[in-house]
Amino acid sequence: MSSTPSAEFFQPLKADDPVVVGGYRLAAVLGAGGMGKVYLSYTPGGRPIAVKVIRAEFGEDPEFRRRFQQEVRSAERVQGLYTAPVIDSDTEGEQPWLATAYVPGPSLAHAVALNGALPLRSVLLLTVGVAEALHVIHGAGIVHRDLKPANVLLAADGPRVIDFGIARAADTTALTSTGVSVGTPAFMAPEQASAGTITPATDVFALGQIMAYAAIGAPAFGDGPSHAVLYRIVHEDPDLSGLPEELRPLVTRCLSRDPAARPALTEIIELCQQISPEPLRQGEDWLPRKVAGSITERLRLPAPAPTPPPQQPSVAPTPTEYSPHTPPPGGAHPYAPTGHAVAAAPTQAVPGIPAAPGMPAAPGLPPGYRPPPGYQTPPPGYHNPQAYRPGYPTLPPTHPTGYPPVAPRPRRTGLIVVGSVVAAFVGLGLIGYLLPDTGGKGGDAKADGAKSGGAASTSGSSASPKKRTDPQPATYEGIDVTGNYAVMLGDNPPTPAEDHSGGVMYGKGDLYYYSDSMFGDDKLGSANGKLVVLNNSQKGSLETCRSETRYTEKVGLDQLGKGTQICVLSKAGHIAVATYQGKSGPNDPSKYITVDLTVWRNADDPKAR
Repeated sequence: MSSTPSAEFFQPLKADDPVVVGGYRLAAVLGAGGMGKVYLSYTPGGRPIAVKVIRAEFGEDPEFRRRFQQEVRSAERVQGLYTAPVIDSDTEGEQPWLATAYVPGPSLAHAVALNGALPLRSVLLLTVGVAEALHVIHGAGIVHRDLKPANVLLAADGPRVIDFGIARAADTTALTSTGVSVGTPAFMAPEQASAGTITPATDVFALGQIMAYAAIGAPAFGDGPSHAVLYRIVHEDPDLSGLPEELRPLVTRCLSRDPAARPALTEIIELCQQISPEPLRQGEDWLPRKVAGSITERLRLPAPAPTPPPQQPSVAPTPTEYSPHTPPPGGAHPYAPTGHAVAAAPTQAVPGIPAAPGMPAAPGLPPGYRPPPGYQTPPPGYHNPQAYRPGYPTLPPTHPTGYPPVAPRPRRTGLIVVGSVVAAFVGLGLIGYLLPDTGGKGGDAKADGAKSGGAASTSGSSASPKKRTDPQPATYEGIDVTGNYAVMLGDNPPTPAEDHSGGVMYGKGDLYYYSDSMFGDDKLGSANGKLVVLNNSQKGSLETCRSETRYTEKVGLDQLGKGTQICVLSKAGHIAVATYQGKSGPNDPSKYITVDLTVWRNADDPKAR
């Protein structure tokens, strides 16, 4: 089988497409919609991501920007096994964008259009997966509003819901009255079509549409002009004649015009389990073979676009411009690739830098000036921060690594070297004498520095840092964590201890179990670090936990199943994989959860995550 990326899934960048967005170098176009364009890119570690760039028209609307920022912040809190997590964003740039994990799978719309309706088991597994995703999304205070086949991706281990909450940012903006369509009419709920109140039940109606579309192979309210489809949604019954009998009662309830009559998401999951002749379990065989083959095609990813060759500007940079070797204030973007193109040096010498042979001298230098022997042309993009300015004395240029300076005069070399060494020793001695002796480690450090005469610091700067040796893991099975108790990863063994802080602060442990019997709020969380809920396809390991960035601080127990693995990253530098094994039964005298822990102590530098 060929390893060449398929042009059907990955379209090349066009002239009007950006090359880099937020420090991410783009590799291909994944798709486009009413709100923007989606590109394939990679993190510095090589993980593929999808970067969605919002249309410029939306970016110009201040109300959209305000809402978009709110929705992105909410979406970053979503930690579900059936969602594509948001890993980065910029809501304040010229064109807002956000980046999510790349899901190698076709959309439901593409799969049905190419292969037709899905079998019953696939429809049921699709439904329970999307229902779980909506449960997590609603738990974060988000209503999807635009749940449709194009926003449901079919991965090897289950569906993924994308673009949750983004449609809300476009509601009531200036663009909604100018003909820009955000939602898809064929999958809107009646309250959306009639400008009614939007609630989580709105997404349940869309889920019913998703079920019907997957099982029938066509929208339940038909195709045609938008106004005709919306009229049928509000006033007519759906066409469910091609729906399997087993699904008809559930789909009919989901498509009720009365939001209060639609079933809850938990009830939908239970009914799907009852409909299935065998227990529903997500696995790699949940999709028909033809659809699964499309997933394999999407794993052959194209490489990022090559860095374009340097281009020479027509004018010399001014003394106030930043050197290409010096980043501007604020530092680089945390995901900025190292392969960005840098503009070449100008053909005319910069003021204060002698011209190369055969080139005119810089302004302010005498005509016919030629560089001294040994001088070489500066590399592309070189800029002298000490260049000549009117009213200031001319200073010698600085040189980047690999760029030799002007040949020195031999008769002064020895004096300069000796003078520099003597000055360094005198300076270090004076500093050591003037600094107060604070005692303890600080005093010892000062004394050691004076004794070494600075030689240690010189050798230290040239020595390469030692590579951290990964610690050996320690495994603890069957740890019962009682409600409102916490575990510290540094303890050996990690013994749950009662956390008296409690309340709305949840706790102070590296891993705590918070249980509120009054409101039924059960959460697993970390007050001293971060958590990452791993997908079914991921194996809990030190490498996995180090590379994951889908951080959260707490997760509801209703999002966890037996065997779910969670990375725990403590501020003290300990890393652990917690495997959730279940919780106490209704007849148990106490309320607790059971976890297995694999702990790598001091696997990272202590820091605030």
